[in-house]
Amino acid sequence: MIQNNWPFENLLINCSFIFLFIAMICYWIYLAAFFKNTFLKIGQFSNIFANISIFASLVLRWVNSGHFPLSNLYESLIFLSWGLSLIHIILEKETQNSFVGAIVSPTTLFINSFAIFNLPTNMQKIAPLIPALKSNWLMMHVSIMLLSYAALFCGALLSISFLILEWLQAAITPDTSQIALQNPDINSAETGFFLPPETKKENFLDFLKLEYLDSLDNLSYRLIGIGFSFLTIGILSGAIWANEAWGSYWSWDPKETWALIAWITFAIYLHTRLVKGWQGQKPALVALFGFFIVWICYLGVNLLGKGLHSYGWFL
Repeated sequence: MIQNNWPFENLLINCSFIFLFIAMICYWIYLAAFFKNTFLKIGQFSNIFANISIFASLVLRWVNSGHFPLSNLYESLIFLSWGLSLIHIILEKETQNSFVGAIVSPTTLFINSFAIFNLPTNMQKIAPLIPALKSNWLMMHVSIMLLSYAALFCGALLSISFLILEWLQAAITPDTSQIALQNPDINSAETGFFLPPETKKENFLDFLKLEYLDSLDNLSYRLIGIGFSFLTIGILSGAIWANEAWGSYWSWDPKETWALIAWITFAIYLHTRLVKGWQGQKPALVALFGFFIVWICYLGVNLLGKGLHSYGWFL
């Protein structure tokens, strides 16, 4: 667990891990247990409690350190897990789509646990800001970038889920639809499928079609659109800050380069949706590629410890 001079902050962040773990398990059980609302409610409340715990720990860290808690990799991971949890809460409330929780909660838990259990203790402790970060741009630029990552991660995860469910639908539909075509009145005792007498082949296929496909595709598009907007603002604010700190708007630093690649990738995604009118599999594949690009941009550069943006690498 975390070890620094602020026990209550440690308690809050460790509680957030427990809540996120409970939330993930409950969402999975909810889907596996044929949508029993008890597990859904526990998962939802656990995610809310986790979000509150993370937010409170960040506020305490801000008060104790005297600066906005986004100065190293540990703090950015905690903030990112809070952003993912917040988007999850808002998305589920607005759409009433509980499937989102089963998709997003594992990633939130992974990021949170990586910060708590994998980073060295010295990286988790509060430390004074290095000169390059002593700027009013710290709060705006870094928070906007991390919120863009959170939105893009969520959107890309929904696209990945769309691809998986579409593949499952294609794998399942032919055999079962053939049964319905041959004998639409066949009963469950003979085939394992329950088909009422009035069931037609078209209705049977509609029943088998995973109803979340269209909603996942649309939600992914909306989230990526929001994430792309935040990413654009983050890159522009970063350029202004870079000019103040280093005398150049753009230095082709590894973080800058990968941020540009991520921006181009999701610009292509939005172009295919808005101009080409693509939906479904093709843009989802672009989002899948973008998912890995954002991970490289965010975490890969920090792990390598190279470039002007490497604050808190540990290799």
